[in-house]
Amino acid sequence: MSKWISLFIVFLGVSLAGSLGASEKPNIIFVLLDDLGKEWVSCYGATDMETPVFDKLAAEGIRFENFYSMPQCTPTRVAFMTGQYPFRNGWVNHWDVPRWGGGCHFDPETNPSIARVMQSAGYKTAVAGKWQINDFRVQPEIMVEHGFDDYCMWTGYEAGNPPSGKRYWDPYIHTKEGSRTYEGKFGEDVFVDFLIDFMTENREEPMFLYYPMCLPHGPLVTTPLEPEVQDKMGKHKAMVRYADHMVGKLVEALEKLEIRANTILIVTTDNGTSGGIVGTLANRKVNGGKQKTTENGINGPFIVNGPGLVPEGQVNETLCDVTDLLPTFAELGGASLPDDHIFDGISFADVILGRTEQGPRKWSMAMGGKNEAKLSDQGVENKWYFRDRVIRNERYKLWVSPTRQPVKLIDLTKDLTESENLIESEELQGTIDTLFTVILGQPEMDSDPIYQPLAKQPWDVKTNAVSQEWKSGQPGAEVKFAPDSQAPRKPKKKKKK
Repeated sequence: MSKWISLFIVFLGVSLAGSLGASEKPNIIFVLLDDLGKEWVSCYGATDMETPVFDKLAAEGIRFENFYSMPQCTPTRVAFMTGQYPFRNGWVNHWDVPRWGGGCHFDPETNPSIARVMQSAGYKTAVAGKWQINDFRVQPEIMVEHGFDDYCMWTGYEAGNPPSGKRYWDPYIHTKEGSRTYEGKFGEDVFVDFLIDFMTENREEPMFLYYPMCLPHGPLVTTPLEPEVQDKMGKHKAMVRYADHMVGKLVEALEKLEIRANTILIVTTDNGTSGGIVGTLANRKVNGGKQKTTENGINGPFIVNGPGLVPEGQVNETLCDVTDLLPTFAELGGASLPDDHIFDGISFADVILGRTEQGPRKWSMAMGGKNEAKLSDQGVENKWYFRDRVIRNERYKLWVSPTRQPVKLIDLTKDLTESENLIESEELQGTIDTLFTVILGQPEMDSDPIYQPLAKQPWDVKTNAVSQEWKSGQPGAEVKFAPDSQAPRKPKKKKKK
């Protein structure tokens, strides 16, 4: 063998090793839409809307049918960041930190963070979009503490600061340079341009990008592509189309930067569409399910795409939920989970990579939502000791009341309206027992948000007297819980760090 052939073989080996090394750490882009149910995504059967970008990503990737979020904004977002269910991280209810304050915040000292996990594996990290769980006036560099190398955030409405309420036209945005109004700009354009610039600057290294989009959450507005639309439904549809367009811009940038082949792109939602907005799914009218644990509130679109990394043209029925994303992204990126926190999520990276069609979960769960936490002398407290929740297997879904009792069983394969209660079926008692056993393994009392209180601010909400009666109250949910199942609760003590 000549020395030239030997050198060629060595060179080829080095090149292949470099290629394999790059593929072990794919770029991960996670897009979290705000208030978008399946009834507005055409690849899921929506007939009132066309979403060509989402549809193409699904056709060339995996369309998941059974991905659970939580039923409202904050519970989903904190579950994603922590890999924990709301009963553990305490963000059971929505708490709008910049608006209400009270010393509450998503505390990097007491909570895990998916961004820090990805940083530990050598990833460059960035986030752009909606946050709302920290107040940037009080913690201007908090995003770095959470593990993001760079950021471009709508601040959320800051009490006493009217310009901060704008997230779309003339948005009020926080970056490392501070917070200001971007006059004449549309918020999503600012976010996507920021993410594209970040990808351009860091394309030689593995990247983790989190894009918690504001769209299509209200207020309903016109978009740059459809400035003439005036009616409510027309604006909603225009905002969904613009969300689709924004993801398309990201895909185009990946192709232009020649990193598309080493990028896994995930598109999902934080919860169902806002109530009162009715779409059509497979010729069936579907009302927005936000704040509800019915399927239209928690079983949303979940699309995974990655040419050469993710199988093409698959529809997958495996069970997974938002807590699974932290361990899944960690496995995809070769990161180790920190051992100082408990994680509820289970990685389904093997499903995403096509190594198996069935994920490891035997059940998935959703809980939380509504703006019903209160500020007491002990800090922000949730209304109920034990929040109602739903837990499902491949076919059946069990509803559990705030008194920790199974109260409703639905056959998801037959009952699309979730109206036929099978809880009294003798044949299904084994299924009920199996699902309820999981609930019995969870704490009897949910945590309240876990944080070290910040200093008082002039805009903080006033402290409320939180009574034992209030804490054991019943949610005005879609399930009517039996009053005789209520049980007295002892006063709940605030958890310490």
